[in-house]
Amino acid sequence: MLGINFCIVACASVWYKEIPVAIKILQRDVTTVSPESKEKFLREVTVLSRVKHDNLVKFIGASLQPYMLIVTELMKGGSLKKYLWDMRPRCPDLQTSLNFALEIARVMECLHSNGIIHRDLKPGNVLLTEDQTKVKLADFGLARKETVTEAMSTEIGTYRWMAPELCSTTPLLRGEKKHYDHKVDIYSFSMVLWELLTNLTPFTGMTSIQAAYAVASRKLRPTLDKIPSELIPLLESSWAEDPVIRPEFKDIIITLSNILGIEIPHTESAETTPTAMNISEPQNFDQAADSPGTRHLMDRSEDMDGRKSRSSSPRFLSCFEKCFTH
Repeated sequence: MLGINFCIVACASVWYKEIPVAIKILQRDVTTVSPESKEKFLREVTVLSRVKHDNLVKFIGASLQPYMLIVTELMKGGSLKKYLWDMRPRCPDLQTSLNFALEIARVMECLHSNGIIHRDLKPGNVLLTEDQTKVKLADFGLARKETVTEAMSTEIGTYRWMAPELCSTTPLLRGEKKHYDHKVDIYSFSMVLWELLTNLTPFTGMTSIQAAYAVASRKLRPTLDKIPSELIPLLESSWAEDPVIRPEFKDIIITLSNILGIEIPHTESAETTPTAMNISEPQNFDQAADSPGTRHLMDRSEDMDGRKSRSSSPRFLSCFEKCFTH
């Protein structure tokens, strides 16, 4: 959703402190990158580098030169989207679905408590650990600081998971923005939860734009057939037309924990809430782009036995060559 071509390179020969890493290459030639794309890149790096949470993909480093890229831990379990697709037509068992939903709610509560809106929560941006028992949130190219005074871009995110207030049913002037808040993420979460419970794509049979228009203009929502009765109130409130009616993630955490029979630690908020930050404007990226972790990854690769070998160039990893030549 960054609006530029990118690929993700997962290279088994690239390690950082014995952790295999994924390299997300967003731009081959930084001289041609648009200001909008650079801004989104800087916002994603700002969130990843400053927010720490057990269900947030671990940030290793980033670089603007010679290529615009982000280095994170490698999530070998793939995306939640692929996990569900591979399982169809079966559904995950209810406990697994609710555990995943609870982990997503926890990391989203962490973001919201620091005034950050993700704006693109969907199964494709949720990644699984290798044993596929834990999820982590990724892709912060559309994240931004919430503000009560400044209008924000509309039609941000992915249509099938987009809150109705983000979809304009009346024409807007070019570049015109609207006021909305973090409750757009609550709506997106309700779509993800529904998918976890049904293993169906929201609004199947419609194009993405048709689905978004039906949600905004006709108040269409997915069917609640076969949804466990104890979860129906949570879904109905979370995808409510009026954002004020939608619960906060802290309330969703309580609801899911009670259904799962999990005790909520009193110290959870203190343990997972990072220092407040400002990401409404792009940050100065000089220091982050030249981080020790990134230089280490760009200079050499390591294997689990501790052996080190220089790449053919200190600024280029040969395992990325396929990405740059296609």
